[in-house]
Amino acid sequence: MEKIRKWVWQHEKYPEFDYRYEQIAPLISSVTRNTGKLEYATRILDQKDLDTVVVDSATDEIVRSSEIEGEILNRDSVRSSIRKKMGDRPAPSQDSSTRHTDELADILIDSSFNPAPLSEKRLHGWHNALFPTGYSGGYKIDVATYRSDEMRVVSQRGYGEVVHYVAPPHERVAKEMRKLLVYVNHSQEDPYIKSAIAHLWFVIIHPYDDGNGRIARNIANYILAKELGLNHYYFSLSKAIAEEKQSYYDTLERTNNLIYNRNFDFTEWVAWHVDAVDRAIKDSLLEIEKVVQKAKFWDRARNFALNERQIKVLNKMLDKGDAFEGALSTKKYAAIAKTSIPTAKRDISRLVEYGLLRQVEGTAGRNIRYEAAVIENESSAP
Repeated sequence: MEKIRKWVWQHEKYPEFDYRYEQIAPLISSVTRNTGKLEYATRILDQKDLDTVVVDSATDEIVRSSEIEGEILNRDSVRSSIRKKMGDRPAPSQDSSTRHTDELADILIDSSFNPAPLSEKRLHGWHNALFPTGYSGGYKIDVATYRSDEMRVVSQRGYGEVVHYVAPPHERVAKEMRKLLVYVNHSQEDPYIKSAIAHLWFVIIHPYDDGNGRIARNIANYILAKELGLNHYYFSLSKAIAEEKQSYYDTLERTNNLIYNRNFDFTEWVAWHVDAVDRAIKDSLLEIEKVVQKAKFWDRARNFALNERQIKVLNKMLDKGDAFEGALSTKKYAAIAKTSIPTAKRDISRLVEYGLLRQVEGTAGRNIRYEAAVIENESSAP
């Protein structure tokens, strides 16, 4: 009786990853164009603004990659760690980094800035940085070494257990990983497609007791950073994935299960991944636009003698951007600046007079609201 094959690694063509390029080509064209825009946008930024983009993107990548796996990190701690690793050491009173966030920053910096060939030793180092105590969620795990037992991806449904995926037997892991590393280090595949396939291939092998998703995304980042020729890390793939988290898991599950993937075709996954990279780059272009607008806003603001309260409130508004919920009211100004309502009114009046704040259209009287008067299209980004 023939053994039932359910997982892609059981297929006779594995580890070939066939896809229909004609369906992916439009996505490749789009992401290539946007990568060019991103390269141009980052070249025209001054160093201070460029550093802001890099730190923000790196922070997003670490926070959102952990979030995908259910771990919520303190963003300020991650940001402090990134700044330290990039040589911008904050004052002790402002340093909220932890050993854990320092380790996560080390992984990201290594995967994004170190073009040396990927190796088993390097991957084990990343894994050790993820789990320096040897524990994951209170459970002892094998660290900096491949798993020594069966690996299944499961979830609870009522009183039962749903098996989403079963990885190859642990005896095959080392051999499988050698093949993957040869592909990562020597394949001449298009970088966007190569990144997608390496990401998937690592998930298929699932070589570690835990942390496989985060390391898979770091491998994808490594390929994109090394082969696209970008000197810095400007966008967050994990942020784009986190925003479509259920689709990410569903696409992986359909791809890895031969019940759904009867034709052993990986077009859907490659297309999904290339589109995620494209969304990440588009998001970065928008963030760069905001950084440039903020810089130009402060160029105008230097013409006026602003007090500390006004600077604090404007900074908070510009940092939050569209997320500054409800725009600015007199009451909110007073709360942020820790001042009285009459003083808040005077400060706001001056900022409106200077052209740094403007009244939100349709608001008046007690419901009057203000927004930062950022001039549209004053950015130099394409």
